[in-house]
Amino acid sequence: MNPHKYLRAYMAGLLVPTLALPVLVLAFVMERYVFGEMLPIERVMIFPMAFVPLLWGLWNMLYVASRARTHLSIGIHGAILPFLLAPLGILLTLALHFQIPGFASHIFPIVAPVGLILYYLLWKYVVHFLNGVLGIG
Repeated sequence: MNPHKYLRAYMAGLLVPTLALPVLVLAFVMERYVFGEMLPIERVMIFPMAFVPLLWGLWNMLYVASRARTHLSIGIHGAILPFLLAPLGILLTLALHFQIPGFASHIFPIVAPVGLILYYLLWKYVVHFLNGVLGIG
């Protein structure tokens, strides 16, 4: 019996986006202060900084809890997560009246599959590895 299995699952899921978000914030800061682009990105940055790691941790807890019944691979389980995050992000931009740049609709057919593949690979290799390190994989 593993004590605190779900807490360890939460921490394993939380690590990946927590480490990635400072890199994204640095990219937005560089875009603003080095390249002079004045996007009001700080209005929508709080959502990914607070909610995305929380949801990754909860999603990994759900994977650990449902693994015996669903027999779904962790990569597929992780690739489902963007289907929850994308509508929440769109609702946030609508609620904050944040104007999405026009080129976003043109690159969406390319970025969406790449994002799904990235989520699949991150969950399959990184989160699965972290689950194994913490003894829940």
